Amino acid sequence: QMPEKTAEEFRKDGFFITGDIAKIDAKGYVHIVGRAKDLVISGGFNVYPKEIETLIDKMDGVVESAVIGVQHPDFGEAVVAVIVPEEKGGLSEEGVIATIKSELANFKVPKRVFFVDELPRNAMGKVQKNVLREEHKALFAN
Repeated sequence: QMPEKTAEEFRKDGFFITGDIAKIDAKGYVHIVGRAKDLVISGGFNVYPKEIETLIDKMDGVVESAVIGVQHPDFGEAVVAVIVPEEKGGLSEEGVIATIKSELANFKVPKRVFFVDELPRNAMGKVQKNVLREEHKALFAN
Protein backbone atom coordinates (compact mmCIF):
# COMPACT_ATOMS: atom_id res chain seq x y z
CA GLN A 1 0.00 0.00 0.00
CA MET A 2 3.10 2.27 -0.15
CA PRO A 3 4.50 2.15 -3.71
CA GLU A 4 7.09 4.90 -3.09
CA LYS A 5 8.52 3.08 -0.07
CA THR A 6 8.54 -0.21 -1.99
CA ALA A 7 10.37 1.42 -4.91
CA GLU A 8 13.06 2.74 -2.53
CA GLU A 9 13.89 -0.81 -1.46
CA PHE A 10 14.86 -1.96 -4.96
CA ARG A 11 18.48 -1.63 -6.09
CA LYS A 12 19.29 -0.46 -9.62
CA ASP A 13 20.09 -4.07 -10.60
CA GLY A 14 16.53 -5.12 -9.67
CA PHE A 15 17.31 -6.86 -6.36
CA PHE A 16 14.96 -6.16 -3.46
CA ILE A 17 16.59 -5.11 -0.18
CA THR A 18 14.86 -7.08 2.58
CA GLY A 19 16.99 -5.80 5.47
CA ASP A 20 17.95 -9.36 6.42
CA ILE A 21 21.59 -10.25 7.06
CA ALA A 22 22.51 -13.73 5.88
CA LYS A 23 25.49 -15.98 5.39
CA ILE A 24 26.03 -18.85 2.99
CA ASP A 25 27.70 -21.93 4.44
CA ALA A 26 30.15 -24.29 2.70
CA LYS A 27 27.26 -26.43 1.40
CA GLY A 28 25.53 -23.41 -0.17
CA TYR A 29 22.78 -23.10 2.43
CA VAL A 30 21.62 -19.59 3.30
CA HIS A 31 21.25 -18.79 7.01
CA ILE A 32 19.49 -15.60 8.18
CA VAL A 33 21.58 -14.24 11.05
CA GLY A 34 19.76 -11.00 11.79
CA ARG A 35 18.41 -7.71 10.53
CA ALA A 36 20.59 -4.88 9.24
CA LYS A 37 18.83 -2.29 11.40
CA ASP A 38 19.40 -4.45 14.51
CA LEU A 39 23.15 -4.91 13.93
CA VAL A 40 25.19 -3.57 16.86
CA ILE A 41 28.70 -2.28 16.23
CA SER A 42 30.55 -2.36 19.52
CA GLY A 43 34.21 -1.43 19.69
CA GLY A 44 34.47 -1.93 15.93
CA PHE A 45 33.01 -5.47 16.06
CA ASN A 46 29.74 -6.51 14.44
CA VAL A 47 27.34 -8.08 16.94
CA TYR A 48 24.27 -9.92 15.67
CA PRO A 49 21.56 -9.68 18.36
CA LYS A 50 19.86 -12.88 17.17
CA GLU A 51 22.91 -14.93 18.23
CA ILE A 52 22.73 -13.57 21.78
CA GLU A 53 18.93 -13.79 21.94
CA THR A 54 19.07 -17.46 20.91
CA LEU A 55 21.48 -18.19 23.77
CA ILE A 56 19.45 -16.21 26.32
CA ASP A 57 16.15 -17.79 25.23
CA LYS A 58 17.60 -21.25 25.94
CA MET A 59 18.34 -20.32 29.57
CA ASP A 60 16.11 -21.76 32.27
CA GLY A 61 13.64 -19.17 33.51
CA VAL A 62 13.58 -17.06 30.33
CA VAL A 63 10.33 -16.52 28.43
CA GLU A 64 11.88 -14.34 25.71
CA SER A 65 14.53 -11.71 25.15
CA ALA A 66 15.55 -8.81 22.95
CA VAL A 67 19.11 -7.59 22.45
CA ILE A 68 19.77 -4.02 21.37
CA GLY A 69 22.62 -1.61 20.88
CA VAL A 70 22.73 1.55 23.01
CA GLN A 71 25.06 4.49 22.41
CA HIS A 72 28.21 4.19 24.51
CA PRO A 73 30.99 6.81 24.85
CA ASP A 74 33.84 4.27 24.61
CA PHE A 75 32.48 1.50 22.37
CA GLY A 76 30.21 3.40 19.98
CA GLU A 77 27.40 1.07 20.97
CA ALA A 78 27.07 -1.29 23.91
CA VAL A 79 25.13 -4.54 23.89
CA VAL A 80 22.10 -4.51 26.21
CA ALA A 81 19.72 -7.43 26.86
CA VAL A 82 16.08 -7.05 27.87
CA ILE A 83 14.56 -10.25 29.24
CA VAL A 84 11.06 -11.40 30.14
CA PRO A 85 11.61 -13.90 32.98
CA GLU A 86 9.21 -16.69 33.91
CA GLU A 87 9.08 -15.34 37.45
CA LYS A 88 10.38 -12.24 39.19
CA GLY A 89 13.65 -12.79 40.99
CA GLY A 90 14.35 -16.09 39.24
CA LEU A 91 17.22 -14.65 37.21
CA SER A 92 19.95 -12.16 37.97
CA GLU A 93 21.85 -9.76 35.75
CA GLU A 94 25.14 -11.23 36.97
CA GLY A 95 24.01 -14.80 36.27
CA VAL A 96 22.86 -14.01 32.73
CA ILE A 97 26.10 -12.16 31.96
CA ALA A 98 28.21 -15.01 33.38
CA THR A 99 26.38 -17.57 31.24
CA ILE A 100 26.81 -15.52 28.07
CA LYS A 101 30.46 -14.84 28.91
CA SER A 102 31.09 -18.59 29.11
CA GLU A 103 29.63 -19.11 25.61
CA LEU A 104 30.46 -16.05 23.50
CA ALA A 105 33.29 -13.63 22.79
CA ASN A 106 33.65 -10.77 25.26
CA PHE A 107 32.50 -8.08 22.80
CA LYS A 108 29.14 -9.88 22.46
CA VAL A 109 28.44 -9.96 26.19
CA PRO A 110 25.79 -7.44 27.30
CA LYS A 111 27.06 -4.58 29.42
CA ARG A 112 23.65 -4.50 31.13
CA VAL A 113 20.64 -6.82 31.46
CA PHE A 114 17.15 -5.62 32.30
CA PHE A 115 14.10 -7.65 33.30
CA VAL A 116 10.61 -6.61 32.17
CA ASP A 117 7.09 -8.02 32.36
CA GLU A 118 6.72 -7.88 28.57
CA LEU A 119 8.47 -6.63 25.46
CA PRO A 120 6.87 -3.82 23.45
CA ARG A 121 5.21 -5.09 20.27
CA ASN A 122 3.67 -3.56 17.17
CA ALA A 123 0.27 -4.44 15.70
CA MET A 124 1.87 -7.40 13.88
CA GLY A 125 3.24 -8.78 17.16
CA LYS A 126 6.89 -8.02 16.35
CA VAL A 127 9.15 -6.76 19.14
CA GLN A 128 9.73 -3.03 18.78
CA LYS A 129 13.45 -2.76 19.36
CA ASN A 130 13.31 0.92 18.45
CA VAL A 131 11.14 1.47 21.55
CA LEU A 132 13.66 -0.40 23.71
CA ARG A 133 16.55 1.62 22.26
CA GLU A 134 14.65 4.84 23.02
CA GLU A 135 13.92 3.71 26.61
CA HIS A 136 17.59 2.97 27.27
CA LYS A 137 19.27 5.64 25.13
CA ALA A 138 20.66 7.57 28.11
CA LEU A 139 21.97 4.48 29.90
CA PHE A 140 25.65 5.20 29.26
CA ALA A 141 25.43 8.99 28.85
CA ASN A 142 28.22 10.95 30.47
